[in-house]
Amino acid sequence: MSQQGYVAAPPYSQSQPGIGGFSAGFGPPNSSLHYGHYGDPNSSYSAPQPGVSKSTVPFGSSAPVGPPPPGTHQFSQTNFQNGSSTPGQQPHRFQGPPPPSSTGPSYPPYSHQSQPAYPNTVSTSPTAQLANQLNSMQINSYGPGTTPSSRLSSGHPASFQGPQLPPPTQQQIVLPPGSQVPPPANNVNGLCAQPSLPPVARQDGIPGPVPPDPNLQQLSGQPPGPGYHPQPANYGPQMAGSQLSYPGAFPGGLAQLPGPQQKKLDPDSIPSPIQVIENDKASRGGQIYATNTRGQVPPLVTTDCVIQDQGHASPRYIRCTTYCFPSSSDMAKQARIPLAAVIQPFAIVPPNETPLYVVNHGETGPIRCNRCKAYMCPFMQFIEGGRRYQCGFCNCINDVPPFFFQHLDHIGRRIDHYERPELSLGSYEYVATLDYCRNNKPPKPPAYIFMIDVSYRNINSGLVKLICDELKTLLDKLPREEQEESSAIRVGFVTYNKVLHFFNVKSSLAQPQMMVVSDVGEVFVPLLDGFLVNFQESRSVVINLLDQIPEMFADTNESETIFAPVIQAGMEALKAAECAGKLFIFHSSLPTAEAPGKLRNRDDKKLLNTDKEKTLFQPQVNSYEALARDCVANGCCVNLFLFPNQYVDVASMGLVTMYTGGTLYKYNNFQLDADSPQFLSDLRKDVEKKTGFDAIMRVRTSTGFRATDFFGAIYMNNTTDVEMAAVDCDKAVTVEFKHDDKLNEDSGALIQCAVLYTSISGQRRLRIHNIGLNCSSQLADVYKTCETDALTNFFAKSAFKAILSQPLKTVREILVNQTAHMLACYRKNCASPSAVSQLILPDAMKVLPVYMNCLLKSCVLVGRPEIPTDERAYHRQLVMSMGVADTQLFFYPQLLPIHSLDLKGDTVPAALRCSEERLSEGGAFLLANGLSMFLWLGVSTPPELIQALFNVPSFAHISTEATSLPDLDNPFSKQLKSILEHIQSRKPYTMKLIIVKQREQPEMLFRQFLVEDKSIYGGASYVDFLCCVHKEICQLLS
Repeated sequence: MSQQGYVAAPPYSQSQPGIGGFSAGFGPPNSSLHYGHYGDPNSSYSAPQPGVSKSTVPFGSSAPVGPPPPGTHQFSQTNFQNGSSTPGQQPHRFQGPPPPSSTGPSYPPYSHQSQPAYPNTVSTSPTAQLANQLNSMQINSYGPGTTPSSRLSSGHPASFQGPQLPPPTQQQIVLPPGSQVPPPANNVNGLCAQPSLPPVARQDGIPGPVPPDPNLQQLSGQPPGPGYHPQPANYGPQMAGSQLSYPGAFPGGLAQLPGPQQKKLDPDSIPSPIQVIENDKASRGGQIYATNTRGQVPPLVTTDCVIQDQGHASPRYIRCTTYCFPSSSDMAKQARIPLAAVIQPFAIVPPNETPLYVVNHGETGPIRCNRCKAYMCPFMQFIEGGRRYQCGFCNCINDVPPFFFQHLDHIGRRIDHYERPELSLGSYEYVATLDYCRNNKPPKPPAYIFMIDVSYRNINSGLVKLICDELKTLLDKLPREEQEESSAIRVGFVTYNKVLHFFNVKSSLAQPQMMVVSDVGEVFVPLLDGFLVNFQESRSVVINLLDQIPEMFADTNESETIFAPVIQAGMEALKAAECAGKLFIFHSSLPTAEAPGKLRNRDDKKLLNTDKEKTLFQPQVNSYEALARDCVANGCCVNLFLFPNQYVDVASMGLVTMYTGGTLYKYNNFQLDADSPQFLSDLRKDVEKKTGFDAIMRVRTSTGFRATDFFGAIYMNNTTDVEMAAVDCDKAVTVEFKHDDKLNEDSGALIQCAVLYTSISGQRRLRIHNIGLNCSSQLADVYKTCETDALTNFFAKSAFKAILSQPLKTVREILVNQTAHMLACYRKNCASPSAVSQLILPDAMKVLPVYMNCLLKSCVLVGRPEIPTDERAYHRQLVMSMGVADTQLFFYPQLLPIHSLDLKGDTVPAALRCSEERLSEGGAFLLANGLSMFLWLGVSTPPELIQALFNVPSFAHISTEATSLPDLDNPFSKQLKSILEHIQSRKPYTMKLIIVKQREQPEMLFRQFLVEDKSIYGGASYVDFLCCVHKEICQLLS
């Protein structure tokens, strides 16, 4: 079977019988946990039984020698040696990209570009050595990629000898036999014993030369490193696994196992997210991707290409965890690959792609199936000469309305097929009729209400004046339809502290009028006429008001604020005006004034790592959920800009924002000079965003499966309708599907997402996205079409939803367990037989372990007293509404070597893997994850580079206070600025630039983003986690 995979083998993989939570094979687990979507009782996650620690036996005995079966390669580590090499052996290092693949693109996880383009300083760190070997691993479906820089750790040459063989299709890493592990470090993520590999990574290898192993052969097709001979790869059997739990320390286990010291696993030889991304760019970047085939796997989110809609929705709108669904629920339970789609219905389409066509059938409205109510789309089959059509979703035969009739051609297709978007395209819009409107009345254009906290702190910090000054120019940029001259959106203004102030800004007034509502228990709107106005008509009154607000409250000493009544007031105003809209609330402190929604400081570090930790993520009072429900029912979306300098209970305050499809922004310890650019940029982007209001989404499927779970910034009143007070271009909803019958391989699995919404001009519309997936009774087909980035998005959202109801430790165990289960099922059912000591990864999932480890290390899932609770609640909320591209960058940041900018071209330097050993003292590196951006400068950064970027003579002169680079007239500065703008332009949040100098305090913050390394908060390194997963797999298979 040429299913490609990649194999890595950790130390011993004989798992011990009777240890751990899985019974032999894939039988029912001893104890089951569920969370959220995860599984029905029979396919549940198993967790260790109380009192039984997961097995911590190191991995696999050494791989058997002997001629390997074709189609797999094996990288054995036994030959890495410490000391001089034996005569006749050349030290080697694997270099270069794996061979191009003949199969479809492989799906990378989170990260960007490719290996370092400059040699790094020689490093003997464990990971470096580990890395030295891992690169030997090729993942066969890689396309051509860049060559990783040569980094040979001193004293650990790799020796390989033997004949060359053709490159195989499955990959293996052989982990060295035996290892002695130092006692476990503190509990890493609370789940598992230090894997035995790291020992590899932690101890020096066997002193003295190791005899050459005739079985190790060179991977053909890899250029040798400078000065080294090519090395043969060994195509041997692949490996098995053992059950692991997340690296962390359990008493007993590894630490006591005696055994020879072990060689280090080479990070370069384990699958690299950067390499996967670069290979996909090389093979599919810059090309046209036509969506004309059911079940085809699109280019990665990190690859720029032009998408042509030819019958299936663009991957910008819908991405799936796999593009081939298993045909039966038994198969789905066996593999445990989540079947899900990440839908971003309003995603931005670049200018070189066609915008959505709008179909208008007049008073008859959209054509729909009589039985299942699916909308007319390319999956409908016309029959009887075009007089009837068979629904692709439920197979019902419907009559074609007379006005829509058209003759069929010789292949049974309508003659007007290509003239009608709804017959030939995957995505399009319909103009909705009055039946689709609230109370059967046409909607009014939406309104934006700006609500400003004018308490002492905000006035004093200059924030109120900053907001008012910005609004004077920003209100000219309210969004409008392309054909309209001005925006139809009306605006209103409210200020508040312990009471609410409404302003009448009617165009006929000379001066704005203020009305105070002091009864915050029962909020009412004191005026209707003159509160919501057209900015162009009332411009002078509004500008006058914005000039007056900072002066009006200049002498305030009121420090207490209300919050829930502010949202209530905005919602009541929209309700009275009978329109949907957005509230922009600018708030800075915990709402402690006597009023509904009053909050207290409940931040309690003693709850961390207990069963009550989940309460920190739940709202502390029920009133916010009820308020959110009312807001959704009235089409009121809440955008919240928070400026806290202490705990503000984001879990409670952000709840309404989350349920209404709004966006939460947070600026800790806001300083006018340093933070204004970031805040103003966020505000501008948000006000100008194209948004759908008062939206309701429904996902229909063909027979045999259905949508069961929904994750996102959404509200659900029932099991099918996803309600969003507003939905913008950055919001995505992740939908999980389950079988309710067998799927037919011929007809595939069809999905139609319909979003009914009000446009910014006040028109009711339906936006339809259709996608067809394949079905197969072969598990290999399901694994081959998986998309790691979409899987990561799904796992992040389902885990972040689960922490509201389950202990974090349970959720982390489920994630590790799920990862191992998917990989063990592949190994058992799809991979060619192989040695137990090898880790085999399906090609399309080879970097899933990196991303899963990044997710496990995210601050949301790690309860540590150093991490503020608000920060965790904030990140949780942001991720819940992210699309695939945003979660990809968030979990695996982009790290760029800035010192190697090509000043002649405009290409961005290839990205590096997120690990400290990729940094060099003489370099400058940019790291971005969508929320933060760092410029890290090594102590030996060349003075000319420092001069070009900062206009100061040396490293010592650089100020780390700056949050932006000076505008300098030199090519280097200009190019870096354009790269910063390019990265920023694709992300919803403005990233504040933090300048970090090597060996100075802020470097600790920066290091948390080097996600392949061990975390300062105890999360495992990528290598350790891979060992851990390998062990868990071995246990599942034993």
